[in-house]
Formats: sequence, structure tokens, C-alpha cells
Amino acid sequence: MEGLIQQVFAGLANGAIYAALGIALVIIYQATHHINFAQGEMAMFSTYIAWSLINAGIPYWWAFAATIVLSFVGGVAIQRIVLRPFDHAPALSVILVSVGLLLVFNSLAGWLFTYTMKSFPSPFPATAPSPTSYLSMHEIGIIAVTGAMLAMVYAFFRLTPLGLAMRAAAENPVSSALSGINVGRMLATGWGLAAAVGAVAGMLVAPIVFLDPNMMSGIIIYSLAAALLGGITNPWGAMVGGFIVGIVENIAGAYLLGTEVKLAIALAIIVGVLLVKPAGLFGQRSVKRV
Repeated sequence: MEGLIQQVFAGLANGAIYAALGIALVIIYQATHHINFAQGEMAMFSTYIAWSLINAGIPYWWAFAATIVLSFVGGVAIQRIVLRPFDHAPALSVILVSVGLLLVFNSLAGWLFTYTMKSFPSPFPATAPSPTSYLSMHEIGIIAVTGAMLAMVYAFFRLTPLGLAMRAAAENPVSSALSGINVGRMLATGWGLAAAVGAVAGMLVAPIVFLDPNMMSGIIIYSLAAALLGGITNPWGAMVGGFIVGIVENIAGAYLLGTEVKLAIALAIIVGVLLVKPAGLFGQRSVKRV
């Protein structure tokens, strides 16, 4: 029983990481109705930027804030320069572009920073007493930061004019443009926000898995499973889905399948959700006339 409880708490910690990157996937989908397969590599590259700033002598939280700003600017630039020519292209073309971005960021990180694993500092003191023996202070910090980030994202999309305009531009670009909404600017803002949220996820996970160009290759699959399970249109669903995926992954890996094939669990969840409930647990089901 003690081992099971420990696996559940470890799953919650992993789930918070999946939820953080899953929220970034939801932001992209809400802004563009496309999934960005390069989201994990963009988060990894942002983490390398933070690592470089910290090594240059900049205090952690200043480097943290600067990385978020630079990631937002980078996300906007990617949308305006790389993706804007594909605004009216088929969905498959946009998917191929995102896969191309994945390869570019991975190769660029390896070229600039090498493929050697690097340690990344945690902002949460390891010596501080933890309220529970099942979670470290860093894992508790991940859950807290992810929850706060989710609340801000949810409030942004539900309560602010800019967030509502972004949702409208993604849902019906033509009507939104006729209403005076700058659709291109909304798309760019969505990419910038997703890049900023992804940067936070990367900086939270790096102290656990170490920093290297391939650190997000498996995490992005778990995060996609979390976003699809919770509902790709619902940030809260992404967080719940992240916790579910994290707990299921840990328990199944420890007691059923073994740790070597845990990634198959995420793939099975993705296939199962797409076959049984494509809208996810909390997503909105939409019907279009064709």
C-alpha cells in the first residue's frame, strides 16, 4: 500500500509537468485549431536560453522572467515569419511545418549547446522541509506553478477582451475579420503565449531530467495525451488529463508493464481517446456542416 501511495504522488508530480506543456498545446489549438508538434522542442530551446542567462551571472528569477519574454517574442516571430505564408494552406501543410520546426530546434540546440547533459538549477530550496514525505519541494513547486499558470490562462481566455478575440478568430476567422478583429495578430499572440507557457514547463522539468536537446521528446507525447484526454479545447481539462496520465503511467509502469514501455501507455491513451471520445473528457463537441 505504501508503494502504491508513493506511485500516485509521483504520478501527480509528473502529471503537473505534462499539464504545463499540455496547456501550451491547448493555447495553440484555441488560437489556430492546429496542434503544434514542435511545442516540446520550443520549450527545450527556451530552457537553454534560461541556462545561458543564469550561467552569465543573471539571478535565477530575472533569467526566468527574461526567458518568458524572449519566448513570447520568439513565438510571435515564428508565426509571422514561418507560418503566416501557410494561413490558407491545407491542415497537413501546417502539420508538416510544425514537424520541420521540431527538427530545426532540436538540431540548432545540439549545434549551439552540444548534446551533453547539463544540470539546471531549481528555484525551490532542496533543504526546506517538505509538508509530505512523498513529494520534494521542487515537485510541490511544479504543481503550484502549474495551477497558478492554469488559472491565469483560463482567466485570460474567459475574461479578457484579447482572449475572447483570440477564441473568436480561431473559431471563425472570416466573421472575426469583418467584426474588426485583426486575425493575424490574434494568431501571433496565441503562438507567443504558447511559447511562453512552454518555456515555464521546460524550466520546471529541466532540474529533474537534466538539460539536453532531447529532454522533451517523450514528455511532449505524454502532454499530447493529457491535452487530448482532458479536451484539447479546455485548459482545465489539460491539467486534469495531465494528472490522470501521470498517475496511470506510474502505476502501470510499476505494477503492470514495466518502466521500459511506459511510453506505450501515452500512445494507447491518444489512440483510445481519438477512437472513443475525440472531444476528450471536458472538451466541447462541435458539429460542422460540410
